[in-house]
Parts: sequence; structure tokens; C-alpha cells
Amino acid sequence: MTWLCYIIAYRFFPPFPLDNSLQDKVVLITGGAKRVGAAICRLLHAHGAKLMIHYRNSDGEARALQSELNLKRPDSAAIIQGDLLNVAKLENLVHETISRFGQLDVLVNNASSYYSTELGEISEREWEDLMGSNLKAPLWLSQAAAPELRKQHGCIVNITDMHVERPKKGYIVYNIAKAGLVTLTKSLALELAPDVRVNAVAPGPVMWPEDNPQFDEVYRQRVISQTLLKRLGEPEDVARAVRFLIQDAPFITGHIIAVDGGRSLSL
Repeated sequence: MTWLCYIIAYRFFPPFPLDNSLQDKVVLITGGAKRVGAAICRLLHAHGAKLMIHYRNSDGEARALQSELNLKRPDSAAIIQGDLLNVAKLENLVHETISRFGQLDVLVNNASSYYSTELGEISEREWEDLMGSNLKAPLWLSQAAAPELRKQHGCIVNITDMHVERPKKGYIVYNIAKAGLVTLTKSLALELAPDVRVNAVAPGPVMWPEDNPQFDEVYRQRVISQTLLKRLGEPEDVARAVRFLIQDAPFITGHIIAVDGGRSLSL
């Protein structure tokens, strides 16, 4: 076969399906600059989506990701900084997304604070931070985005946690916040139907928290041993579940998908 035949064969019969299933869709994702958020951004972008990537402090990571994605497809990714605890500024995230791309089709509430809070020592600051990032901000952002999402017949995907069903000891405020996010997901599905679908993904052991000595090698091996698949998940596992709910689940709303390797069944 000549080189020209190879080119023709690749063009019309590629080794993997060419997929622009999210082409012309605009996604606003909170906490999208690194870790699981960045994996979601990369996968949705690979399927054709345009992205508004929110970050709080990760300026360097956000700019690097924006450059990476725009190198692959010019003017397809923008970034926006914001403190999700500042409710007065949350509408701006939605308005800037629409101003930049002309529409908003998907809201992914991914940003999250995560740390332990011991009963008897919980401070109001910890309460405001954990409830604000994990529950309050998703509600206010969803409320701000609702008119545009109704117009576009779009969807919302929230990132919850497997520990909603089995609370993690020592993380009482975080547990409460994520449990609230599950109820928010179902409540929004009721409120925004039939125009907007609202679902959530509940990750299990996918990435270890950064700079936390509690998650030492002994702890990690114990968690993996409790996982039915006997391995750690990947950020891409969560990203694929998010993409499924956006693109391939037109008759699913108010549902929580566990991406935990079966660990929630063994606790």
C-alpha cells in the first residue's frame, strides 16, 4: 500500500472513532485547573467542548491548561478566577462564560474543600468554608445558570463523594456538605425539569489528598484492600462518568453515579 493509500485509509477508517459529540457545547467547570477537574476538562475538550475553567488559587496550573487546550483547538478554552465563598461574585462566572462563548450548556460543580473537622473543635470558619465550597456555591451557581441552561436544554453535573452513604469519621462538616449536595442534585432535578437534567458523580479512592500525613502508605493499602477492584481509580474514571452524564444520558436525571471501584459495598 502506498503512502497515499495509508492517508486515505486513516482519513476514512481511523484507528479510533473521531468524536466531536460535544462540539458547540460550552461547559463551565469550577476547580478545573488541576487534579480531577483538569482530567474532566481534558476529556470534555477532546470531545469537542468549549470550556470556561474556574480556579481560585491555581493560577499557574490554570494558565498552563488553557494554553495546552488552545494549542489543540484555538480559542476553545478560557479561564476565570474567583472565590466561590463570595456569593455576590458567583453570577459573574456565568455571565462571563456567556459573554465569552455566547451560551452555556453545562455546569460542572467540581470545586471542593476537603479536610477533617473533629467534633468539639469545629470552628465557624471551617463550617463556612466546607459548606460554602461544597454546597452553597453549587446552589448559587446553579441558580444563576438556570435561565441559560433552560434555554439551551443543558445539564448540571455535581461531584459528590462516596462517603455520603457511609460518613467518614472525623470529617463531619465535609460529610454534611456532600450529603447536602446529593439532596441538592435531586432537588434541582425536580425544580429544573423537564428542560435541564441534573445528576452527580460520587468518586471513591481516585486521588489521594495533597500534603496530608494521615493518608500514609498503610492507610492507602487498607483503602485499596477494601475496594472490590483492588486498585486505585484514575481521574479519567471520574471524567468519563461526567462525560456520560452530559452526552449519553438523555433520560437520566436526579441520579448519583458511584465511581468507587465497589468500595462502598465493602465498608
